Amino acid sequence: MDFGVVFQLDPPAESVIRLAEQAERAGFSHVWSFDSHLLWQEPFVIYSQILARTEKVIVGPMVTNPGTRDATVTASLFATLNEMYGNRTVCGIGRGDSALRTLGAPPTNLAELRESVRVIRELANGRPVDYRGRELSFPWVTDSALEVWVAAYGPKALALTGELADGFILQLADPDIAAWMITSVRAAAERAGRDPAAIRFCVAAPAYVGDDLAHQREQTRWFGGMVGNHVADIVARYGTGGAVPTVLTDYIAGRQGYDYAEHGRAGNSHTSFVPDEIVDRFCVLGPVDEHLRRLTELRELGVDQFAVYLQHDDKEGTLAAYGEHIIPAMNALVR
Repeated sequence: MDFGVVFQLDPPAESVIRLAEQAERAGFSHVWSFDSHLLWQEPFVIYSQILARTEKVIVGPMVTNPGTRDATVTASLFATLNEMYGNRTVCGIGRGDSALRTLGAPPTNLAELRESVRVIRELANGRPVDYRGRELSFPWVTDSALEVWVAAYGPKALALTGELADGFILQLADPDIAAWMITSVRAAAERAGRDPAAIRFCVAAPAYVGDDLAHQREQTRWFGGMVGNHVADIVARYGTGGAVPTVLTDYIAGRQGYDYAEHGRAGNSHTSFVPDEIVDRFCVLGPVDEHLRRLTELRELGVDQFAVYLQHDDKEGTLAAYGEHIIPAMNALVR
C-alpha cells in the first residue's frame, strides 16, 4: 500500500514545503493538496517547489475541477511539471466543491467532468485531442506521463470513474462504504470493456495517532461536515432510497448549511450534527494498532493508497508516527 498526505495550502507556503519534505523522509509516496483559490494559496506554484526539494514524491490536487481551470491549461501545468521534474504528478479531479461554491457557482456536471478528464489526459500525455471543434496538441511534449484520478460518491460519478479514470479517490475510510464503491467502480469498468484491475484505488481521510480519542474526534469532526456537502448533493438528486449506502445519507439529516470560511478546519462551528460514530467510521483514529487494523482491512478490499488528511493540531507527530511505525509495519506485512 502506498501512503499519501493531503495539505491545505495556508501561508506560509514554506511550512507546507517543509512538511512535504518530512513526508518523503517518512516514506510517503504522494503529496496532495486542496485546490480552492479563494481559500488557500495556488497549488501548482507550491508543487514546483515541493518537487524541487524532494526526490521521489508524486504531487497533485485532491482535487481540482473543470470549472475554475480550463482543461487545456490544467494539462499544460502538469506537462510542464513533468518536463521539469520527471513525471512526478497525478491529477485528482472532481465536480468541484469549495472552489466553485465560494464563487457562487454550483459544481460542474458530469458531462463537463468527463470531457475534462479526456482532454487533460490526452494533452498531458502528448497526444492530440479534439476540443471545442479544434484538434489541439502540445508540440513541446515528448515523454510526459500523467494519470487522472476521479473523486466520486454518487452512482453516476462512480460509473464515470470506472469507464475512464486511471484511479478512484474516495474521501472517507469506512471499509463497508469503500467496499460498495470499489465494487461499483469495478463493475462499471467491466461494462465498459476495461480491466478493473487496472484502476488504482485511493482512500483519503484524516488520521491521528494517539490515545486521546475524544480530542482526536474533535480535531477531525470537520471531515464529516465536508463529506456531508457531497452527500447532500447526492440526496438532492437521488433521494434516500438506497442509491448510496444509508450510513452516508442518514447522518446528514441534522445538517443546517455550511460555512466555507471554515472549510476543512479543525474545531469549526457547523459540524455539530456529525456524530462520534461517523467520525470513527470516516477517519482513522487511535493508537498505532488501530491504524494497522483499519489499513489492513482497506488493503484487503483493494485499496492501493491511503492518503492522510493532515488538518489537525499534530501534523508533525502524525507524519512521524506513520514514518516510524505504521508505514514500516504495513510494508512488512506484504513481504
